[in-house]
Amino acid sequence: MGSTSLAEASGSPTDLELFRRARDGQWEAFEALVSRFEPRVFGLARRILQQQQDAEDVTQQTFLSVLENLDRFREEASVATWILRIATNHALKILRKRRGLATVPLEGQDASRADDSELRRPEFIAQWRDDPADLAQQAEVKRLLQEALEQLDEKYRLVFVLRDVEGFSTQETAELLGLSVSNVKVRLLRARLQLRERLTRALGDESTRMEPPPDHHHED
Repeated sequence: MGSTSLAEASGSPTDLELFRRARDGQWEAFEALVSRFEPRVFGLARRILQQQQDAEDVTQQTFLSVLENLDRFREEASVATWILRIATNHALKILRKRRGLATVPLEGQDASRADDSELRRPEFIAQWRDDPADLAQQAEVKRLLQEALEQLDEKYRLVFVLRDVEGFSTQETAELLGLSVSNVKVRLLRARLQLRERLTRALGDESTRMEPPPDHHHED
């Protein structure tokens, strides 16, 4: 009996099923895999690099690498994780080249100590006008979140994108960025606090604004 085409197959194949078919030489399966993951790969690259053309280049490079390395995937992680790791590595290479640091880690040796300093207190504290879960579904809030994300310092944005947006574990995020697990945790906390404060300025109810407690470590 001849092999059944994807269009004829009942239901939608899983990522792993598509991958195995692609590895067996079914070009249609590889194209389906690209169609399934291309938006996510581009979104990841766009959030990391903050530039359309570079994100498009990373997307193309990612799927070329996937095609060239089909036999190297050992199924120890999900197909999604494997593809997104490849995309992340390509994006990080571009970041390093931008700064002329092709063979140097993204962060200097003093980065870990610098991130261990006390967290800055938020300057704007207020209740949100609507339920955060409802707000998260609104197009305007998504736009505000994207703008806030673009304003984050690169080292915080990278950790937030990999850990909270793409769902990598803390350990995986640390390995991808060449950081310690504790450093990832500190940067993630700072990213979350900064994002929440920026969103609160747009979504908070001014009538409920509270003054933050005095910061004794910073005198005017």
